[in-house]
Amino acid sequence: MSKKSWTLEIGTVFSNDGVRFRVWAPKATSISLRVIGESRVFSLEPEEKGYFATFVRDLEPGTKYFYLLNEDQLRPDPVSRSQPEGVHGPSEVIDPNEFKWQDQDWKGIPLQEMLIYEIHTGTVTHEGTFEAIIPFLDYFKNELGVTTVELMPVAQFPGERNWGYDGTYLYAPQNSYGGPNGLKALINACHLKNLAVILDVVYNHLGLEGNYLGDFGPYFTNRYKTSWGPAINFDGPESDEVRRFIIDNALYWVTEYHVDGLRIDAIHGIFDFSAQHILFDIREAIHRQAKRLGRPIIVMAESDLNDVRVINPLNKGGYGLDAQWNDDFHHCLHALLTKERNGYYQDFGQIGQLVKALQEGFVYSGEYSSFRRRQHGSSSKHLPCTKFIVFSQNHDQVGNRMRGDRLSTLVPYEAL
Repeated sequence: MSKKSWTLEIGTVFSNDGVRFRVWAPKATSISLRVIGESRVFSLEPEEKGYFATFVRDLEPGTKYFYLLNEDQLRPDPVSRSQPEGVHGPSEVIDPNEFKWQDQDWKGIPLQEMLIYEIHTGTVTHEGTFEAIIPFLDYFKNELGVTTVELMPVAQFPGERNWGYDGTYLYAPQNSYGGPNGLKALINACHLKNLAVILDVVYNHLGLEGNYLGDFGPYFTNRYKTSWGPAINFDGPESDEVRRFIIDNALYWVTEYHVDGLRIDAIHGIFDFSAQHILFDIREAIHRQAKRLGRPIIVMAESDLNDVRVINPLNKGGYGLDAQWNDDFHHCLHALLTKERNGYYQDFGQIGQLVKALQEGFVYSGEYSSFRRRQHGSSSKHLPCTKFIVFSQNHDQVGNRMRGDRLSTLVPYEAL
């Protein structure tokens, strides 16, 4: 068995002889390939479960293409590895082996040693690119003392600057940030400096602009609603291949891009009433791949449910995720330092709550929440502290405020 033992079998598979194109499109009756600069049209042949595929000889990396659905819908590839002209432009053939990695000696670091620095690629430097971050890695490591860099979402989104949570091409690193090779260069440089890399991924919805997945198949469902867009179809008819699309995406980042962990955004927006939850399946797939790759790879969640099943071990009926962000700790700290009581901060402000956050994890473990006007949460006191990512601020706690104000502008220096 190959050490990697996993390859992406949807989208494009590049070889010396040419490129295999494969797409899941059960809504289409016919699909053809339109290669930019080519007069020929290549028909894709139907396969089982709604897939279509073809092999085209003598295509090189950098070739741009569209799919033509039903003779009248010109669409980029849902599994595009690169969108060099943005969300509405053609997809680009990428040779994943073209980049020359130098991190062969990287063995990763355990979760217990992760001191995480969350950064936004578009704003952390003036250039706003992956490679522009590299000169700052020594500062992150030696001055800030971090061991892990966490990148906010980098999947292709509309425009050049964006928070990243409305990406529409989950396999394509943002073109304005530097695309596939730029991201690989940053991760390679991090590993050479013994810094791990966590990638923030969004599996609860996709953005609206440039989102053509619904033309291909039932990627979305109207049975559930999210605050950001149509919910992804994890448990309805034809959901097996949608689940595969998401699980493959997780495996893609940790294998082709050598990522050391995934932070799954807002899992309270992931609706799945299957007997086996998609989070369980993602965790299983990633942990199997971590063993093959010979390095620890963590799966953490963001959730405001205080649902201990997310991080409970399998023998307690949990999904077994390695960790989750502990919003309760942040809310305790913020309320105590600032005396703010608006919104969810009305549930916090007592020193005993901060003690509980440090001792048990969740502050609300079944108590009545004034903000929610109901009981909230479940107990996590049986779990080790390494199951909880604690923070004094994150992107939500800055970006969602009207003024974007940070603690440094809200409290005296001594409190800070």
